Amino acid sequence: MDYVIQYFSDQVQKDILSLPPTLAARYVVLTRRMVALGPHLGEPHTKAMGQSLFELRLKGAEGIARVFYCTLIGRRIVMLHSFVKKTPKTPANELAVAMMRMKKVKYENP
Repeated sequence: MDYVIQYFSDQVQKDILSLPPTLAARYVVLTRRMVALGPHLGEPHTKAMGQSLFELRLKGAEGIARVFYCTLIGRRIVMLHSFVKKTPKTPANELAVAMMRMKKVKYENP
C-alpha cells in the first residue's frame, strides 16, 4: 500500500510547484519515491528536524530548497512549508512556520 502526499493548503502546494525548475523536478522525483517507499528516505534526501518534523532536501542548478513535512496515521505525508535556502543554517522563522502548521495538522488529525 502506497503513501499519500497531502498539502497543508493549496498555497503550500502552489509554492512548492512554483520552485525553480530543477528544484521542482527534484521534488517530483523524491515525492514519487516517498509514495512508494515511505517518508524517510534518509540523508541526503530527508532529515529529521525533531518533534516529528522532517525536511525534504532539494538541490538543483538554481540552488537549494527545503520542504518541511510530517506524517500522519494512515500512511499520509503532509507537506507543510517550503522555502529556497540562502544561508547555511535553516532560518528560525521558516522552521517556526513549519512547526506551527504541524501542530495544527496533528491537532486536527489525532
